[in-house]
Amino acid sequence: MKRLLFVCVENSCRSQIAEAFARIHGNGKLEIYSAGSRPSGKVNPKAIESMREVGYDLARHDSKSLTEIPAVEYDFVVTMGCGDECPFVRAKQREDWNIQDPKNLPADQFRIIRDEIEKKVKEVLHRIDDA
Repeated sequence: MKRLLFVCVENSCRSQIAEAFARIHGNGKLEIYSAGSRPSGKVNPKAIESMREVGYDLARHDSKSLTEIPAVEYDFVVTMGCGDECPFVRAKQREDWNIQDPKNLPADQFRIIRDEIEKKVKEVLHRIDDA
C-alpha cells in the first residue's frame, strides 16, 4: 500500500484538509497521513466547519508532529506552501503546492482554498494510481 503525507508547519488547517480529502477520494487504497514541523496541537475550527459542509468530520483529527507519524519512506509527500522543507521526511516524490494559509480568511474565501486543496488532492491521487 502506498503512503501519502501532507505537511504544514502547524498541521491545523491545509494539511488536515488535504488528509481528509485524500481519505474521502482515496477509497482506502493508500495510507494517508498529515503532520506538522511545529504542530499547533489543535485543528483549526474554521477547517472543521469547512469540512463539515462537505460531509466530513475533521473534529476527529488531531494536530500531529512529524515525530508522531511512521518513520518510513513515503511514496509522495506534499508540503502546503509554508516554506517548510521537512528534510527529515524520506520521500520517493515531493511536491510543494504553495497554497495560501486560510486560517485568518472569512468563510467564503476559506471555502475557495478548501476547494483548491480538494482539486489538487484528486490530481495527486490520479497520478499515484497511474504510477
